[in-house]
Amino acid sequence: MNNSTRYHIVGTAGHVDHGKTELINALTGIQTDRLKEEKERGISIELGFAPLCLSDGSRVGIVDVPGHERFIHNMLAGIGGIDLVLLVVDANEGVMPQTKEHLQILELLQIQRGILVLTKCDLVEDEWVDIVEEEVRETLEGTFLANAPCCRVSAIRGDGITELKATIEHALTELPPREEDGPTRLPIDRHFTISGFGTVVTGTLLSGRITVGEHVEALPPGEIVRVREIQVHGEKSETARAGQRVALNLVGLERTDLQRGTVIATPGFFHQTSRFDARLNLLKEAPRPLKFRDPVHLHMGTAKVTAKAILLDREQMNPGESTLVQIVLDSPLVAHRQDRFIIRSYSPMTTIGGGVIIDPLPAKHRRHRKDVMQALIDLESGEHSFLVRKLLELGCAKTKALEQASGLGRERIRDHLAILERAGQVILLGDQWAAAETACAWQRTLIETVRSFHRDKTLLPGIPHATLKAMLPQTVSSKAFEGILQSLIDKQSLCLSGEWVACPDFKPEPNSRQLAGLQAIENTYRRYGVQAKGRVDMLNEAGINDPTVDDLLAYLFAKGILIRLTDDTFLHREAYDRSLELLKQHFGHKQTLTLAEFRDLIGSARKQSQALLEHFDNLKYTMRKGDERVAWHLL
Repeated sequence: MNNSTRYHIVGTAGHVDHGKTELINALTGIQTDRLKEEKERGISIELGFAPLCLSDGSRVGIVDVPGHERFIHNMLAGIGGIDLVLLVVDANEGVMPQTKEHLQILELLQIQRGILVLTKCDLVEDEWVDIVEEEVRETLEGTFLANAPCCRVSAIRGDGITELKATIEHALTELPPREEDGPTRLPIDRHFTISGFGTVVTGTLLSGRITVGEHVEALPPGEIVRVREIQVHGEKSETARAGQRVALNLVGLERTDLQRGTVIATPGFFHQTSRFDARLNLLKEAPRPLKFRDPVHLHMGTAKVTAKAILLDREQMNPGESTLVQIVLDSPLVAHRQDRFIIRSYSPMTTIGGGVIIDPLPAKHRRHRKDVMQALIDLESGEHSFLVRKLLELGCAKTKALEQASGLGRERIRDHLAILERAGQVILLGDQWAAAETACAWQRTLIETVRSFHRDKTLLPGIPHATLKAMLPQTVSSKAFEGILQSLIDKQSLCLSGEWVACPDFKPEPNSRQLAGLQAIENTYRRYGVQAKGRVDMLNEAGINDPTVDDLLAYLFAKGILIRLTDDTFLHREAYDRSLELLKQHFGHKQTLTLAEFRDLIGSARKQSQALLEHFDNLKYTMRKGDERVAWHLL
């Protein structure tokens, strides 16, 4: 497995007291039960986490979930982000109630790969273990674990642990990589405060990547915050990648603003919703039918909310049935197309079904309408829906990429895109297509980035054009970026002046301290005129020792008070204009100009004169021919 490019999470599942925590301890050397009550009672209550070192030195995260039925909500908060499950069964007891419920949950969440682990095998005869394995295999028949490898272990003695590690490693090699280039999405499962550091959140990074210093959005409450520090498996890291267990130290966010289920995400990409359309499946083992508007407990990612199931085409849903529904949430949460969820009966709480989201932001539907049901069916399947979904996954793509992904001919794709564009579902950005909601999210990202830049850089007239483009995914072409930016300019949401992008109502406003620094710098450059020295000398002469001196200079450049000739050489506008006027007068009666002549003409030193002439060359005022210059586009 090449863990330099892919990362995965392994999770446990199984009945209480079947040895999940001890198994992880044997695999990793880490005791994941950290609460006093957990240690006293000998059962897991909260989620536990530990890194597993593989033979090549790489590490994967292991999530230890509670097995007790009272803490199934905690189990659900941890199991949704895993790639590989270890279904743990005590060789003494065999299949138990939570073994079956956990298996149902895994099936509903469509976990693809797993390993059967029989624990405490040192306490029973081999013949008994054979019987237990046969019993478990019968339970697993028809599930994704039907042909899963089986490992027999003793966590206390260490029997079979080496073989289990090898089995885990082999299984991980067959898993597809997480979507590292997709939008950042990290549902948090823990949040706390560390003295001197502030708010810390932990979770499994489902997609995208996060780097130190970047801004992310916390939903809820919907605030943009900065990542101060990252830890991956308990160690500092500059970057966290999809598939890793991550801890983030966030600046500007109070712990009281957070809850389990909050999602840390790419700014502007995801949305909170109070309803969504879905395909719902009710378990055959559900104790009773699900009726229209029945309240349920809904679990998605690390979030848990109460909800109502709006059955659109019937009055009740019988055990074992599948239908299209609209789920109405009592509290909004972050949802996305293709997200999977679990529902549990309101009282008593037991798992009764689950499903997959078709549309995370739908309108309220009228029931018993054929057109509504057909629209949902079209969303669930069909070439139009596929293309929209693929664009949502890719962010943006050229027609050729969609052709490769879909297997459809180019002309057919163009016809589909034309229809989708007229319907407002997709948009052409330069040379790339994007889903309309993605383009809107990028627009919001650009606007928020500019606003944030204004807050941080109050003296600058805006954010540099190139810096703003870097806020979008690398897959966004320059033409596509220009298309997004131009649409915002047309709507007067942003404005462009030279290289600067700004909000229309923004004006740099220096405070009193900054005004004093600006005045000192300007007066010094005015006094020195064409004799201005290098940057360091001039700032020392002005008595400036300000950490924001780059912003002060940028303000003076933007205002046209100082003219930048090189990174080190600047002139006051008065000296610059006087030099340009003398240049024009010279070419009014002479055809050529040497560096020495220009130096004497403006009364400056050679270095400054050369920098100024090269600046005029770049502006095409003059053209160099050998050791001389001639007038070019000099007005």
